[in-house]
Amino acid sequence: AMLTRKAAAALAAGCTIVAHPSSETPLSALALAELGERAGLPAGVFNVLTGKASTIVGQMCEDPRVRAMSFTGSTEIGRLIAAQSAPTMKRLVMELGGHAPLIVFADTDLDKAVTIAVDAKFATSGQDCLAANRIYVQRPIYDRFCAAFARRIETLRTGNGLAGDTDIGPLMHERGVKKVEEQVADALAHGARCLTGGKRDSAGPLFYRPTLLADVTDDALIMREETFGPVAAVTPFDSEDEVIARANASEYGLVAYVVTENGGRQLRMG
Repeated sequence: AMLTRKAAAALAAGCTIVAHPSSETPLSALALAELGERAGLPAGVFNVLTGKASTIVGQMCEDPRVRAMSFTGSTEIGRLIAAQSAPTMKRLVMELGGHAPLIVFADTDLDKAVTIAVDAKFATSGQDCLAANRIYVQRPIYDRFCAAFARRIETLRTGNGLAGDTDIGPLMHERGVKKVEEQVADALAHGARCLTGGKRDSAGPLFYRPTLLADVTDDALIMREETFGPVAAVTPFDSEDEVIARANASEYGLVAYVVTENGGRQLRMG
């Protein structure tokens, strides 16, 4: 979906494309190129370069024939691309790291808020820079929200991501699973409670059970680093000003979610 979104706009504008997919997921880009060829795209219009980013991306940044670049990935690599592209004055569009807060106010419908939280956190097993990683819930509904959220999470099905009845598929690699395990262990060491999940699933070595951590402190790793896994970290808050300050205490931007029935608050925070 990511490459399709970028390629469609470029092709519509009359541009040729050189796509460099992640070395861990190259096959979908190659399949898209094959579909383009079958559909009649002329040779050289949609191109895919696979291999090490360190040898490919630098040349693309420095080549003046490349007029614009679109990049999705880490903030660290985004800074590097911007620096390497500066001498040729490339147009850059970047979707960099995210650590999205989801803020739930006490005036909202509880069931609706839980549904929003499940969708925002567990789509693509949490492996999305738009995923809601830090969930702040106003104290009057905090306990009820956590209980309802845990019950909903326990209904999620883990298994083959290609199966129609699967909610949680595998993580991309062992590094991703270990990072999730490290963040969960750190949160528990900082006083968090695990309400459901918290370990690998029997479906396979790269499967991690959808997990809910409650009472997570702001100094826990999971509140400071991207998660990229099916773990929701929930913490209470009292006031609007407080939660805005806590949500903004992050180096990441990108997206935030607010759940409230108060129109004035929606305008202030939107």
